[in-house]
Amino acid sequence: MFGAVGFHRVRTVGEQATRLQAPVLAVAPHSSFYDGLAAVVTGGPTIVAKEENSFIPIVGRVINFTQPVYVRRDDPESRHNTIQEIIRRVKSDQDWPQILIFPEGTCTNRSCLITFKPGAFYPAVPVQPVLLRYPNKLDTVTWTWDGPGALKLLWLTMTQPTTTVEVEFLPVYVPSEYEKQNPKAFAEGVRNVMAKALAVPTADYTYDDCRVAVKAGQLGLPMTSNLITVERLRSRLGLTRIKIEDSALVKNMLSFQNRESQPVDLAEFANSLNVTAEDGSLVSLFKMHLENEHLSTIDFKKYLLAEYILQKATSKDDLIILAFKLYGEYFDKEMFEYVLNLVYNLPKSEASVIYNEMTDKPNEIKLSDYLNYGKKYPEKMESLQNHSKNSAHRTVTDFSSCGQSFHGAMDDNKKYQ
Repeated sequence: MFGAVGFHRVRTVGEQATRLQAPVLAVAPHSSFYDGLAAVVTGGPTIVAKEENSFIPIVGRVINFTQPVYVRRDDPESRHNTIQEIIRRVKSDQDWPQILIFPEGTCTNRSCLITFKPGAFYPAVPVQPVLLRYPNKLDTVTWTWDGPGALKLLWLTMTQPTTTVEVEFLPVYVPSEYEKQNPKAFAEGVRNVMAKALAVPTADYTYDDCRVAVKAGQLGLPMTSNLITVERLRSRLGLTRIKIEDSALVKNMLSFQNRESQPVDLAEFANSLNVTAEDGSLVSLFKMHLENEHLSTIDFKKYLLAEYILQKATSKDDLIILAFKLYGEYFDKEMFEYVLNLVYNLPKSEASVIYNEMTDKPNEIKLSDYLNYGKKYPEKMESLQNHSKNSAHRTVTDFSSCGQSFHGAMDDNKKYQ
């Protein structure tokens, strides 16, 4: 099948370990649907794959023959079951094939290795790192969320005289006693070995960060936006998958309009989100909502506001409008300034100027004031919405260097060692 689209040269380097030597094969970098070639070269191991792959014509049927472990990436229960199934198979006395994983969990442009998911490292068994390279003059294989689509890549690959892939088997990685007890450290150790062999850097970005970046792009927000930073921290804590705040939102929906704050300290905040108070991401999330460094509590409703508008909005305009509606279609001055800072990173001094331009009332601004201002001064509204444009440009560039943003994937045409 791969030969039909032009893969006439498949080079292997090193020697594949047996199942007894390494029950798990960790393949990286993951950059293309063509990476399935690794399963062919390794003799048809069991594949850990996202459930959607089972519905792909032809490819899905081929995957099913490997007795795969399917995972629904947005379902925490499915992730847990996947880990348990991997553990069961690698420690079984039955003659299961090796398990092949792409630990990055998503496609990148091969410029770095992003954070490895720890799921396949929980069994604490030896892992063989497997490297994939596409040393071709023209890159027609890189398949990323911000790059060419699958059909275009398929056509471009078929138009090449030949396409080469190189599969390198590194020495088996045997975890230390510490790594056996710490799957994340085990995954990090394997990633470092692979990055060194590839001569690329590592980047502390994950599949969930990729989802956040997509959301930011849809809303026209920079990754430096406070709102997006909140979402990234929630993602790191797993809150974007379990939606634990939904019930809190339902309980507090009416209380938003009575203007009463809901102060919580760090311990109460952690308990509300079912997260340990020592988690670094939780502490960062808490500090983001402190109105000043001398306080020890935050307003939990302001945290819920950020989560609510980001999940419901489909455009940047929606963010402010949804916030107004949640609060009964009007804010006091302090709350309006808070929302502008949350969405646009607008300093308090600048937000105060905007407030005075929109209304002459000392401490009340209505949704109608905001909408009328946009109609009367469209250029000022556009300037407000583009306040973070420069920082957005810088962030996309930084994100791209780490392999999470994939502009120009077809233009780089770089050779990878």
